[in-house]
Amino acid sequence: MPYTKSYTLAEATRILEGYCAYQERCHYEVVEKLKGMNMIPEAIDQIVGHLIQENYLNEERFAKSYARGKFNIKKWGRNRIVRELQLRQISAYNIKSALKEIHDGDYLDTLDELAQKRLEQIKETNLQKRKKKLADYLLYRGWESHLVFDKINDLIK
Repeated sequence: MPYTKSYTLAEATRILEGYCAYQERCHYEVVEKLKGMNMIPEAIDQIVGHLIQENYLNEERFAKSYARGKFNIKKWGRNRIVRELQLRQISAYNIKSALKEIHDGDYLDTLDELAQKRLEQIKETNLQKRKKKLADYLLYRGWESHLVFDKINDLIK
C-alpha cells in the first residue's frame, strides 16, 4: 500500500492559508484539496470555518474575481462564466453578483472585437458555413445566442 503523508490540523491549516492567499479559491476547491490531503470531515469543516473567519476564503469575492478574469483575459461570455461557477457550486446569489462585474458596454465591445477577429481567420468561402463556424466559436465561448446571431447578421451579409 502506498504511503500517504498525514497532516496535523495546524499543518493543514497553514498549507491551506497559503493556498488561498496565492489566489482566490472557492469552498469546493478548498474541500477537494483537503480531501486530497486525506483530512477527516470534522477537520475539513474546522479548517474551512477558520479560512472563512480569517477572510482567506470568500465565495462572493471568488465569484467576482473569477468572472472579471475570465471575461477580461479569456473573453468568455456570461453563459460560460455562469456554467463554470455552477460547476464550482457557487450560489445563484453570488453568480448574479459576479455578473454585475461585467459592464454591458464592455461586454458588447468585446463580442464585436472577438467576432471580427475570428471572422478574419475563417477561410471558408461558403456563406452559410462561414456563419456556422463563427456561431459555433462564439457559442462555445459562452456568448448568448441572440447576441451571437445578431452580430453574425451584422458582419456577414
